Amino acid sequence: MKMTFSDDLRRNPAATTALAIFAVSLATLLGAWFFQFVVKLPPCPLCLEQRIPYYVVIPLSLLVAVAAHLRAPRSVVAAGFAILLVAMLVSAALGAYHAGVEWRFWAGPTDCSGPVTDFTTKGPLLDQLQSIRVVRCDEAAWRFLGVSLAGFNVIVSLALAAVAVFGFSAGNRAS
Repeated sequence: MKMTFSDDLRRNPAATTALAIFAVSLATLLGAWFFQFVVKLPPCPLCLEQRIPYYVVIPLSLLVAVAAHLRAPRSVVAAGFAILLVAMLVSAALGAYHAGVEWRFWAGPTDCSGPVTDFTTKGPLLDQLQSIRVVRCDEAAWRFLGVSLAGFNVIVSLALAAVAVFGFSAGNRAS
């Protein structure tokens, strides 16, 4: 009897776990783009930084899934999950930092949450500044149940980190 890819996923928790990380990470990034391009909520600099781990996790998780499916050495699959875990913890830390800036627990970077200088003199710089909208990092553009997008990123990132821990142990148990 020939084994199909779906049969392999049931029998290969490391591949299934990596694909789950891939799917949730991709959905999270697509959600961020939805808010940016459809809802028209421009991201602040901290929002853009929070996307960087997803740019690493999405292709890496797919590679880990393929490696697990092809029965790559356990050390390779486990190393992939370890990197995924670190990337998701970095993502959670970035999200927690941003959420703290939004709640004013601490100061954010001055380029997006510091005081706006008063440019009262006339000139080309003033004309340019009047046409630019600065997206502030210390103001949540959207909240649901009191949680901002940065807060939701923390939740998703920690959940994916936990899944990566499971994948790491599954990758070490694979034969």
